[in-house]
Amino acid sequence: MPKGAAPSPPLPRQAKLFGWVSLLNDFASEMIYPLLPAFVTGVLGGGPQALGALDGAAEFAAAFVKLGAGRLADRVPLRGPMIVLGYFIAVVVRPVIAVTGAAWQVIGLRVVDRLGKGLRTPPRDALIADVTPAEMRGRAFGLQRGMDHAGAVLGPILAWWLLASGSANVRAVIGWSIVPGVVVLVLATWAVRDGAAAVGKGRQQAASAPEPVPPAAGVSRPLPPPLLAISAFYLLRMPDTLIILRSQELGVPVAVVPLLWATVHVVRSSSSFVGGAASDRLGPGRTMWVGWLVYAMLAVGMARAGTAATAWGLFLALGLVSGLTESPERALVARLAGTHQGSGFGAYHGITGFAALVGGVALGGVFQRYGAATAFLASAMGGLALVLAWPVLLRAGWRE
Repeated sequence: MPKGAAPSPPLPRQAKLFGWVSLLNDFASEMIYPLLPAFVTGVLGGGPQALGALDGAAEFAAAFVKLGAGRLADRVPLRGPMIVLGYFIAVVVRPVIAVTGAAWQVIGLRVVDRLGKGLRTPPRDALIADVTPAEMRGRAFGLQRGMDHAGAVLGPILAWWLLASGSANVRAVIGWSIVPGVVVLVLATWAVRDGAAAVGKGRQQAASAPEPVPPAAGVSRPLPPPLLAISAFYLLRMPDTLIILRSQELGVPVAVVPLLWATVHVVRSSSSFVGGAASDRLGPGRTMWVGWLVYAMLAVGMARAGTAATAWGLFLALGLVSGLTESPERALVARLAGTHQGSGFGAYHGITGFAALVGGVALGGVFQRYGAATAFLASAMGGLALVLAWPVLLRAGWRE
């Protein structure tokens, strides 16, 4: 900090609490998620088609619910109940997977779990945006995303240790996810308490700021160019599952994948704090642009890679992309949404969710038909085109 400079004000209590909520919720979720392929195929006798249906149905359900949840979240009194209910659904449903006897039951429960995510995410992000001064939103969302990814480190490591030590089988590990889930409910209830008063204070501060508030980005309004660009990035980005598959092709053993998955979340967590701070300092648009450029270069690297060691390095480096894009995206959406934070974040989460689903299916088809190198090169070229188009989009519809 420069000599004589005033210290940065602390983040609001709700932003900090939701950081811990995200950490513990992802801790519980990621205890289960890496085990689902082995559970569905090995224990329940399902096949690859069942796994495809599992992810596709879950993400489609979440994206659909987020659109409606965002509109409801514009009604401030509804935010707290929606957030708590969304986490409650996940906490109750996830351990039930441990007692299922068929793949279709896992698919159904996973869909219900994602419905909870769709219900809670737009009002949670809207609450964080409303209680946080505009100049600190990058830090606030950086904290939330960083702690979310930190939970995704701890969950797989605990699951791996329980299985490797013989302390529990797959069903028992899934059942134990209820323990951090109960703590999530307690903290989420605390975080939304007195939320209406905090939102009112935050909106008064925003109203006194000299910067004009752009039109809201709700689903019933024309989508601004920056949100379209963000959605395009989700459309062209390679899904994590295909990055893992490419790493396995290059020689990363299947048994090591959970540790690789945990390690990449270390990078995502630490870089999220950096990306959030950079968003407040440089602006969200510039920070996202750097993240897109990094992605394009690393995707080319994955296309040309030839060894397991290279796959490890590139996969870990791809964690930087999340840190440089997720927090700035949310800070930008908050600015675009103005006083309609709920519908703004509902549009953001819903549209990017659909884009990721369509892009994942398309890139998966290219991967299967033409090979991994072609799929990654196509994704990289799309990323580079977005990098070149971004300044034009800014001039067309929005400036920082």
